[in-house]
Amino acid sequence: MNKRTCTALATVVVAALALGTAGCSAQKSRSGGHGPAGAGAGAVIGGTPQRGGTLTVLSGQDFTHLDPARNWVMSDMDFGTRLLYRTLVTYQAGPGAEGGRLVPDLATDLGTPANGARTWTFHLKEGVKYEDGTPVTAQDIKYNVERSFSPDLPGGADYAARYLAGAEGYQGPAQGKHLDSIKTPDDHTIVFELRKPFAEFPNATVMPTFAPVPKSQDKGPRYDNRPFSSGPYRIESYARGKKLVLVRNEHWDAKTDQVRKAYPDKLVVLMGLKPNEIDDRMIAAQGADASAVPWYALRPESAAKVLPKAEVRGRMLSESTNCTDMVQMHTGRAPFDQVKVRQAVQYALDRDTILTASGGPAFNDLSTAYMPATLFGGKQPDTLKIPAGGDVAKAKELLKEAGKPDGFSTRMTVSVGDKGRAEAIQESLAKAGIKVTIETVDPSAFYATIGDTKNRTDMVYTGWCPDYPSGSTFLPFVFDGRYIKEKGNSGNHSLFRDQAVMKRMDEIAAMTDAKQANAAWQELDGQILAKAPAVPVLVRRWPLVLGTNIAGAYGQTSFGGQLDYASVGLKDPSKARD
Repeated sequence: MNKRTCTALATVVVAALALGTAGCSAQKSRSGGHGPAGAGAGAVIGGTPQRGGTLTVLSGQDFTHLDPARNWVMSDMDFGTRLLYRTLVTYQAGPGAEGGRLVPDLATDLGTPANGARTWTFHLKEGVKYEDGTPVTAQDIKYNVERSFSPDLPGGADYAARYLAGAEGYQGPAQGKHLDSIKTPDDHTIVFELRKPFAEFPNATVMPTFAPVPKSQDKGPRYDNRPFSSGPYRIESYARGKKLVLVRNEHWDAKTDQVRKAYPDKLVVLMGLKPNEIDDRMIAAQGADASAVPWYALRPESAAKVLPKAEVRGRMLSESTNCTDMVQMHTGRAPFDQVKVRQAVQYALDRDTILTASGGPAFNDLSTAYMPATLFGGKQPDTLKIPAGGDVAKAKELLKEAGKPDGFSTRMTVSVGDKGRAEAIQESLAKAGIKVTIETVDPSAFYATIGDTKNRTDMVYTGWCPDYPSGSTFLPFVFDGRYIKEKGNSGNHSLFRDQAVMKRMDEIAAMTDAKQANAAWQELDGQILAKAPAVPVLVRRWPLVLGTNIAGAYGQTSFGGQLDYASVGLKDPSKARD
């Protein structure tokens, strides 16, 4: 989970912009190109929702995971933590900067540090209940953090593994084994003992890992099919890959929850739809689709159907994902174990062509660094000065120096939705003699596929999003080789193990001056880029065309520009009832 001088626009977007952007509230991008079309950053569509009705979500895919111990994909986290379960701390519901503010959720405050930020204590609110009316306890949060260590529950956020004292080698609560570094002196108090200072720990407790799971409800991997609700909705039915129905959790008390509004009576997620069908239905917004929202962003191919039409543009959000798309190369296998080969890919890659395949600069920003611009104070540096269109001659020179004058063949795994971007990558690398075979995977299985480090391909196209505004949530997760897993590997898909980089990461993590640490992360970004384990490509926007009956809709920046399910609802619920 996942700029720039742009010289190319997709033909479809050029035509659309020429026809329809005169009245569009587009804003300038940081590089001077066309900014997002539609309602723009920080906008709210549809006014204040009314309580009631059924909100429909049109999706081409199933969830990667809904189990809070495994849920670490932006869209799934947004859905799970806003609707099904609560965490110790969460993000305020609101557009723009407002949505980046930390607020208490299950906890009464943002935690109390002690022992030089090595100890953190949280007190839970009274009156928070599960869907069966039983109270949420501190022991339930401890249990879910512990189960996130289980080998049969891979894929979740690993802040606990990185920071909790005594966590090395822990394999979860099976056979009654527990972590002494998580203490629950009573039902409403939980204390975390860390192995090193971590002033940003409250930010980590936004992760679904810090949601409660009662031991009595745990079903191991099958819990993914039926998480037990502590949020405003519970699962009524779930047919994997087909349909999910959420209804109200009657025991959820709004007085304990300052974030979630829970406007709709019901949410229905329809899965397995074709992407072009979803786009067309949302653009038309007829009948029941007037009360629908899309799960995935508008395809670049559909831009020409949207941008020329003022009415449709007015229903489109286009918030930045704040996530960097990257081509990541398996640095542990030949030929990508050679830095010159990896650098050849850097120079051969035509990012302008990929931008075109992604819908042009109306929907994307090119990337010249790993961390997004927000972690550089608003603008990424361009330390390598590689042209956006690539430098094929330099790439061939590097391949010759690496003993590959005739190039080589390789395979790349991408999610189905990224096939167009993959073909643009394939085309540009071929010019340097790098022949790429593309393997597409359904989005719901994509991370499991590339997370299998023994059986995956040598290249993958994926991305990373900072969990909060700090380099500590980006570079260590993407490039620290000490946390690579054989299965369920997350983030470090280049399998990069560099002792100097890891040593520097530890030094930065120990810095107590936030400004000093921030500058150090920025410098380290460029140092890693020179070693080329991955090639940053672009930062996408998340264009969402909403139904005409949708209200309270905005892109939540803390969830990668996704629709914030905490506040969305319907203008007229009577038009959307079962």
